[in-house]
Amino acid sequence: MMIESIKSAFKQHFNRVPIIVRSPGKINLAGGYTNDNDGYVLPVAIDIATYVAVSKRKDDEIHLYSESYQEAFQTKLSDLNTSEKDWVNYILGVADQLQKWGYHIGGFNLYIDGDVPLDDELSSIAAMECSTAYALIELFSLSVPMLDLAKIAQMAGQDFKGINNSIIDQFTSVFGKKGNAILLDGKSLTYDYIPIKLDGYQFVLLKADLDNPTLNHKLIKIKEQCEQGFLLVKSNVEHVRSLRDTNLKMLDKYVKRKDIEIYNKCKFIIEENQRVLLAAEHLRNANLKGFGQVMFQTHDGLSEFYQVSCDELDFLVNTVKKIPYVLGARMIGEGFEGCTLNIVKEDVIDDFIEELTHTFEVKFAKKLDAYVVEIEDGTTLIC
Repeated sequence: MMIESIKSAFKQHFNRVPIIVRSPGKINLAGGYTNDNDGYVLPVAIDIATYVAVSKRKDDEIHLYSESYQEAFQTKLSDLNTSEKDWVNYILGVADQLQKWGYHIGGFNLYIDGDVPLDDELSSIAAMECSTAYALIELFSLSVPMLDLAKIAQMAGQDFKGINNSIIDQFTSVFGKKGNAILLDGKSLTYDYIPIKLDGYQFVLLKADLDNPTLNHKLIKIKEQCEQGFLLVKSNVEHVRSLRDTNLKMLDKYVKRKDIEIYNKCKFIIEENQRVLLAAEHLRNANLKGFGQVMFQTHDGLSEFYQVSCDELDFLVNTVKKIPYVLGARMIGEGFEGCTLNIVKEDVIDDFIEELTHTFEVKFAKKLDAYVVEIEDGTTLIC
């Protein structure tokens, strides 16, 4: 149904038959902020996605339309500049990167739509960048390795928006595999697919609008603290190259007595790396209950030591800990923006959503949205 509506809308706006590409959103099953420190993560691509439709033009103009924002935009390929419209910048950034990487593209029409919420908790930006990149690669018959596609998408945000993000979101959006998590080494970008057998359970996202204007400042400070902790160790242990290379014994010796707050942030990252590997092992052994316990432990660490959770998310996770048909839960995304991931027995999902949304609204006078998600393939050419 989505594809037919996109074809119809594209014909209405551009009077052409398009190429259509789908790129999924992403969630982290395990690994909280470890990707900022060359660590391990365990993400999955999900069945909430962004769709991009494109066609060639005979001139060098770029004509864009966003269904979500109900906005149009036009510019020239030879005049790519930062726009006041954020969604435009991610698309133009991709076109700019393709040219900087030496690939030739021409003018194009592009229509974008999808069901990924317009925030970055489910990696909507990465889905937009990856779908745009793959659509243009297909449209202009470019030979681009998939890892380079992910890198081009990542760098689009860096150059046009100044977003200094890791490649994890784009990597997952490109390399996602139905029914599998990706155990990804953030340092080497080597990876393994880990099959997930939910056996009567499903992933449920609970999402509240908890926008916090100070979040970016807080995250920058935490990242700096991790860097400071690493440097304290490195000044005494030469072979370490990042926080990923350190261990608790090093932290205890060189960091703990100097700054307990820095110590706690670094301690969380080191322990979380181990939790990612443990979570992957539980999934390999089809131990969903053990995996759920790791999720709870991750959330507790994010809340207590890394300090990126908030009252609303702590309330949601602590509430479901008491529900026997919920095996695990944790915050995902950027903390204060407000989203938790839950493993819920599938025959009581409706009751679960009704109970949690009501309880949350009574407690905080805020609406709670729910999404039941499945693990899907990465960026794909639809037609």
